[in-house]
Amino acid sequence: MNKKVLVFGGGTGLSNLLQGLKEFPIDITAVITVSDSGKSTGKLRQEFHVPAVGDIRKVITSLASIDEPMKKMLEYRFNTTSDLDGHALGNLILISLLDVTGSLKESIAHLSKLLSIRHQVLPLSENPNITLMAQMSDDTIVEGEAAITKYPATIRRLFYKEEPQVLEEVLQAISEADLIILSMGSLYTSVLPHLLAKSVIQALDKSTAPLMYLCNIVTQPGETDHFAVSDHINLLNQYLGNHKLDVVIASNSSIDPLLVRKYATEEQKDPVKIDYPVLAKNDVELIEADLLTIDHDLLRHHSQRLSTLIFSYLMR
Repeated sequence: MNKKVLVFGGGTGLSNLLQGLKEFPIDITAVITVSDSGKSTGKLRQEFHVPAVGDIRKVITSLASIDEPMKKMLEYRFNTTSDLDGHALGNLILISLLDVTGSLKESIAHLSKLLSIRHQVLPLSENPNITLMAQMSDDTIVEGEAAITKYPATIRRLFYKEEPQVLEEVLQAISEADLIILSMGSLYTSVLPHLLAKSVIQALDKSTAPLMYLCNIVTQPGETDHFAVSDHINLLNQYLGNHKLDVVIASNSSIDPLLVRKYATEEQKDPVKIDYPVLAKNDVELIEADLLTIDHDLLRHHSQRLSTLIFSYLMR
């Protein structure tokens, strides 16, 4: 029987991870944050009164057993002067299925079956009103993920406007998991939203599965400026309950100084350093490796190497 791996996340980071992880003999449950309020997803939430579907679309595309033209079709964004402008086709398909089935969970299941996905994809909640809130460093309360990421101050505290009703299937997946992963990606908008739900924290506290964090390669402006690996761990542990992180995987790759300078100048992002002396004092196992890959000057985790490390840890 395959081991069960539960992954919390959203966005490009989780999609990149799953492209490699799906190749291993494990059963994956990917739980996706649904509080995004920007771009195509934000427009669809307002018009159809639904949870965010954009990150779900990305994950479904990464797990799908279909050829590249079909994947590109799901990710296709309309560039037009009509109301379709900016919308991803996959988002529209999910919205249409939601209208037919009345359930986001069921819509994902139907689309997964159509695309020959053998793993489980779940939204954290089906609540259409789920709204991310933040108290900023100047004490301003900002509502909505899109507004939070644009606000010109750092985040002091993250919370939901109303406590979300987490899917029972998510809580069941936590209880059955052999390994629970917090994916790389935007710490405040892709990872932490899962840990804001009280029922998730309660389920994690009861779980005996190791809790693993996949550390980002670079910092994120306005969110994790000047963060080292230990800072990411400390922030996550602040939001976790009694079950803190057990293990962190971090990249020790050397990065071309020209690329480092380009990231710092154009995107205000810096490499996340492994601060060994501080980590040695933490009760967290560090697994490090050369995990960097460069795609058109974009720094990314090498999905296959990262997934191999995860599988090796799971099977030891």
